Amino acid sequence: MALETALAGLYGPEDFGNPVHGRPAAPARSRVTAEERARALPMPSLEWTPEVERATAHLYEKVKAVIPPVEWPFMAPYIKAINELKRERNAVILAHNYQTPEIFNCVADIGGDSLKLAIEATKVKADTIIQCGVHFMAETSKILNPAKTVLIPDSRAGCSLASSITGEDVRLLRERFPGVPVVAYVNTSADVKAEVDICCTSSNAVQVVESLGADTVIMLPDQYLAKYVASKTRVKIIAWKGACEVHERFTGDELRSYRTADPGVQIIAHPECPPDVIAEADFTGSTAHMINWVRDNKPKRVVLVTECSMADNVQAELPQIEFVKPCNLCPHMKRITLPKIWGSLVYMREEVTIDPMIADKARRSVERMINLKN
Repeated sequence: MALETALAGLYGPEDFGNPVHGRPAAPARSRVTAEERARALPMPSLEWTPEVERATAHLYEKVKAVIPPVEWPFMAPYIKAINELKRERNAVILAHNYQTPEIFNCVADIGGDSLKLAIEATKVKADTIIQCGVHFMAETSKILNPAKTVLIPDSRAGCSLASSITGEDVRLLRERFPGVPVVAYVNTSADVKAEVDICCTSSNAVQVVESLGADTVIMLPDQYLAKYVASKTRVKIIAWKGACEVHERFTGDELRSYRTADPGVQIIAHPECPPDVIAEADFTGSTAHMINWVRDNKPKRVVLVTECSMADNVQAELPQIEFVKPCNLCPHMKRITLPKIWGSLVYMREEVTIDPMIADKARRSVERMINLKN
C-alpha cells in the first residue's frame, strides 16, 4: 500500500477551529534564586587539570572518533563534576540518542530511544532523574515515577510534535469518531496521553495499532509515522497533521543526489520522514532499529536520515563506518548541555511537575504500551 494513499483520514487543528497550539515556552533561566541557593551543593571545580585529564581519559576513549582533542579540555571538567554530583544527589541521568556524544556517552547512566527510556524509567532506584531529552520525555519519566524528583536541564526543550496537539483536540476527535480507539505517539504532552487509549513509539507502533483489535484507529500526532504504519497494516488509520521539524526537512531529491554521487551508499531512514524519503531508503526503522541495522550490517558508508547526534553516537561506537551526514539538528535537543546538566544537579532546578489527576490518567496509556507483550 502506498504511503501517500494509506490513510483513512487526516485532521489538524484547523479542522476544529483552533489553529493555535503548544505549551508556552518557559522563560530562560538566568540568576540563581534564593530557594535554589539554599539547596545548592558546594561548587565543584571546573578547571582543566592533570587530575581531570586522568579521571576522564577512559571516557574520552569512547568519543575520540567524534570529539576533537582540542574540545575535550572544555568538556572534561563538567563531565567529571557531573558524575560526582550524581552520586551526591543519588541521581540518574537518562539520555536520548539525539543527545550530543559527550552527554550520551560520558554522563548518561541510561541511553536509548523513547521506548527504552520509558521502560528503564520504571526501574530507576535513584531519588532523582535528570532527563536529557525534551520536555515530553521528562513528563513521561514523572508519570512513571510520581514519587521521584524529575529534572530537565532546560524546560524550554520542546517538540514540534508535542506542541501540535492538545488534550482538547483528542476529545474533539473522539466526538467526531465515537468508539474509535486512539493511539498517541510518546511525543505528546501529559494532557494528551491522559485522553488516549494507549501510547506507542516508532519501534512498536504497528504492534500497538494491531493490538487494539479494531478495524479503524486514530493515530496522533505524526502524520508521516501514521502513513508508514498504515502501509504496514490492514487497520485503517485516521491521522493528525503533526510533523517532526527535524525529519520533515529531508527530501527524496536530497537522498537521490547522495546515491547518484555514491551508488554504494546505504540510506537508512526514520518513519517520521515524508513518504518520498522513505521510498528512497534501503531500510526504514525506529531509532533503535536503525542503530541495530548498522551494527548488524556494518556498511562501509551509510546515511542515517535522522537527527545529527545519533550518527555521532553510533560512529563513536563504530568508528570504522563512514557516516555521510545530510542530517538535521533538533534545536530543542540541543538546549540540553553539560553546563545546564551541571546546574540542574548543583541547584536541583527545572523540576517537572504534573497535575496528579492528569498523571494518573496518562500513566494508564503509557503502562499499557510498556506492558504490551511482544
